[in-house]
Amino acid sequence: MEKIVIQPPFRFDSFFENQACYLHVSGAETTFNAAQEKVKIKSQESVLLKCGSYFTDWLQSSTSEKSKIFAIHLYPDVLRDLYSKELPAYIKQKSYKKGIQKITSDKIISKFIESLDFYFENPTLVNEDILELKVKELILILVQTKNAESIIQLVSELFTPKKISIKVVMENHIFSNLPISKLAELSGLSESSFKREFKNTFQQTPTRYINAQRLTRAKELLEISDLSISEITYEQCQ
Repeated sequence: MEKIVIQPPFRFDSFFENQACYLHVSGAETTFNAAQEKVKIKSQESVLLKCGSYFTDWLQSSTSEKSKIFAIHLYPDVLRDLYSKELPAYIKQKSYKKGIQKITSDKIISKFIESLDFYFENPTLVNEDILELKVKELILILVQTKNAESIIQLVSELFTPKKISIKVVMENHIFSNLPISKLAELSGLSESSFKREFKNTFQQTPTRYINAQRLTRAKELLEISDLSISEITYEQCQ
């Protein structure tokens, strides 16, 4: 378990190769990016992340404030030990394509986070038994929230990441203004491998492809909207 305090602007990168992770955000809102999706998270909301690559940016603004992030890392072997080699019966094997499950603000979760904060403020009270109880408590709370069905589906696949194609990553992030290095991370590839695979897939370099797609999109917006050129440029950089 971790507690991280950040001051925007700040970028958080994570690659959960053999684990899943529960993250609770308190403070400035942010957007979590994964290969297949982007999810905006406000203060007092949480995300449950499957194995995979993720990053998020806290952007500086006139009202930027420090944010607290509470993280609980979920390892397969730890969960198996906690549940006597078997996950709870209510967790069924179902198909769940998303890697990020957003959990909206909830009073029970808020109380749970308060209890975590208490232990971070009093680390001498923490032992293995308490850590195990807090992980079990988290799982039980999540499956009783209004996101229960999605949570149950996701927990059943926490440790079975699917290979993501470059095409899927580009479909979801073509207008996200991400550097090539980040697109490579979301694809699970090194930057050099990403560029090689990209050229094999699209028959051109990533930079040429992205610029062409953005130019096409800008022309479309000029034709069908009342946005000015500067407004269209701003929109494509978000």
